[in-house]
Amino acid sequence: MRTRPTYLVVLLLLLATAVACATNPVTGKREISFMSESQEISIGQELDREVQQEMGVYDDPALQAYVEEMGMRMARASQRPNLPWHFTVVDVPAVNAFALPGGYIYITRGILPYLDNEAELAGVLGHEIAHVTARHAAQSYTRATGASLGLLLGGIFVPQVRPFGQLAESGLGLLFLRHGRDDELQADQLGTEYAAGGGWDPSAIPAFLTTLGRIDEAADRNGVPNWLSTHPQPENRVVRVQDAVKKVRVPGQEWTTARDAYLSRIDGVVFGDNPEDGVVRGNAFLHPQLRFGLEFPKGWDITNSETQVVAKEPGNETYMILQVLEKPQGRNLEDIALRNMSQSGYRATEGAQTTINGLDAFVGTYQGNASGLGRVQVRAAHIVSGRNTYLLGGLAKAEVFQRLERDFTATIRSFRPLGREEADDIRPNRIDLYVARSGDTWQSIAERAGKGLVTARTLAIMNNHDVTDQPRPEERIKIVVAG
Repeated sequence: MRTRPTYLVVLLLLLATAVACATNPVTGKREISFMSESQEISIGQELDREVQQEMGVYDDPALQAYVEEMGMRMARASQRPNLPWHFTVVDVPAVNAFALPGGYIYITRGILPYLDNEAELAGVLGHEIAHVTARHAAQSYTRATGASLGLLLGGIFVPQVRPFGQLAESGLGLLFLRHGRDDELQADQLGTEYAAGGGWDPSAIPAFLTTLGRIDEAADRNGVPNWLSTHPQPENRVVRVQDAVKKVRVPGQEWTTARDAYLSRIDGVVFGDNPEDGVVRGNAFLHPQLRFGLEFPKGWDITNSETQVVAKEPGNETYMILQVLEKPQGRNLEDIALRNMSQSGYRATEGAQTTINGLDAFVGTYQGNASGLGRVQVRAAHIVSGRNTYLLGGLAKAEVFQRLERDFTATIRSFRPLGREEADDIRPNRIDLYVARSGDTWQSIAERAGKGLVTARTLAIMNNHDVTDQPRPEERIKIVVAG
């Protein structure tokens, strides 16, 4: 959760552009285009500034140079070598990659631990390069802008209807538009060709698509979208990629996966939340920069995004949410709380000024209607800590609210300031390398070497294994350790 403002990008340029025909660089066919190449580049440049502002560039120059070199090697051999290509690792924990028009390619640091070797990274970069060379990115942005996006936001307590948080309110909402089935298949095929052309073993690509499927089965649906949220899985996608691999994998040619080189590059990469934005530790959320912490109900799924922290009860449409109020309005804290909730469509049924671990707070119970849920009840606290006013509350359907009331209250009462020493001791989790021993299981490695920071299932998926497999003795694997 961050407190920096969201900057809007005006994309009316697309709407003002005259319709023209252009030759697709990949297919050679003439097609209707709303965007010239110069406009693609201009839009990419402007959105690139917003991406870097909103997501941040991962602070590892050597890793950035490594990804840039790989990307440029394929881009220069593509059908559009003269675009001003840029490749950036953004400081986001989600597992994703995306492309902007004009040659701007991004991968999240969150995808790196799930790639098993350099050839898989080449496949991901090649896939995104293909979205640019085949003009998928330009066409998607044209369609979306022409339709005025149609991104409707729900109330503050309905994260399931606003899956991109405040990203949808800015030009960054465009980053997560889904490409069509045919575009994805074409990007898979072209990405395979680009990777193979660079000497990387293309058979690594279907292996990573299998890993993505495993990730998707266990993925949360809040925060920045993961790969399969924005790259839909066409039918028989892995089979189709394997067919493409057979066409480019010439017998007798030497191929590289460069696994050891890749593992050395990502050794030490931050895994999960960055302490600058707050971190999740079990059922606790700690923010060392803003100097506060709290505990959500045990077993709930917790997602920390750019603008809010959301906890969801597994299997139920029950939520808790934490966010900073921007420019709170009111004569006092009670006035601020009642105004804020009223503006969001919730009516107070009770409330009182109090203190929570030494912090001024107003705790109230509210009723209202939430999109997709119907009639709901909310227990919410407005808490002053430092220079900020925080909203921390739980929402449930009216008929189950009583069951959750104690959990909501316990979480609210757990909000506390962090001492400087405790805040300074919070470090990010990072990737480390470990050689499996005879008798090791993912569970034993997760508990012993990883100190329970991630689950056994996550470790298996990270290392290109099915969750029913076990690591092989002497296998060099990635684990997650405290920073």
